[in-house]
Amino acid sequence: MGVVFFCIIGVIALITIIIEWMVFAKAGKPGWACLVPIYNAIVMLEIIGKPWWHMFLFLIPFYNIYLIIKYTNLFAKSFGQGTAFTVGLLFLNLIFLGVIAFSKNIKYVGPAGAQTVA
Repeated sequence: MGVVFFCIIGVIALITIIIEWMVFAKAGKPGWACLVPIYNAIVMLEIIGKPWWHMFLFLIPFYNIYLIIKYTNLFAKSFGQGTAFTVGLLFLNLIFLGVIAFSKNIKYVGPAGAQTVA
């Protein structure tokens, strides 16, 4: 039973790496960045147009929940998607990231966070 569980977790991890690699590449960032802890968060902040030090804002309790929702929306906007796509990313993240990664119609349009003030 344990071996089957770890095999399933391994397959999900591999699928996640492939999808995140493709999303990073679609945004013009190095795909391997998805494999490096902390650096992948910095790259995600670059994709949405926020400075690297915003990582520290995620350490503030309760405010981090607000930031996850806000930055997920900015991520969706960076790929030309709207609020409904943001909800999908929040609740079915891997599926909607897969849509971004594999869809030929979804392109990276630029950092949506660049227009807003931190």
